[in-house]
Amino acid sequence: MNSAVEQVLPWYRQFWFWFVFGPLIFIIVLCIFTVSLAFHYSDDIVTDNYYKDGVMINQTLQQDERAAALNLSATIKFDLAAGEVLVSVKNAQNLPQQLVLFMDHPVKKTKDQHIILQEIATGEYRAELSSPPTFSWYLVLVPELDIAKRTQAEWLLSGNINFAKSSQALLQPRVK
Repeated sequence: MNSAVEQVLPWYRQFWFWFVFGPLIFIIVLCIFTVSLAFHYSDDIVTDNYYKDGVMINQTLQQDERAAALNLSATIKFDLAAGEVLVSVKNAQNLPQQLVLFMDHPVKKTKDQHIILQEIATGEYRAELSSPPTFSWYLVLVPELDIAKRTQAEWLLSGNINFAKSSQALLQPRVK
């Protein structure tokens, strides 16, 4: 009797194993990679506390109304070559020696910054930029130095700027 002994290869060297499970393993690895990218580079725009945001909107509207009653507005100029920001407040009366400029990035919260402006003349303020801003930003000017009390400031001026188009902007109350 001639019996041919067939040599059986281990499972990881079998063609049909890799033919069937190879694409599945590739898809699983690709899914894990995609999910990790989605969590790592997620946008900060989505909010989960709508009530708190609504209350804050009402507070900032009251600040805007006070700024409108005082007839305040400001012109802001960024000198990117010198790395400084200059703010000129119109109708400035009894302003503090320091103001805070909040620069909020529209997408990445980690890029947000606040700049403390020092008074150099009546209604004129100046500060150094920590890094040159690019693209679009939301700007908010308040007379409150305590950042945690931003929503409790006496008044608020706001605006936005796109550095691709201009290096200056007008800050004013959002209500007339």
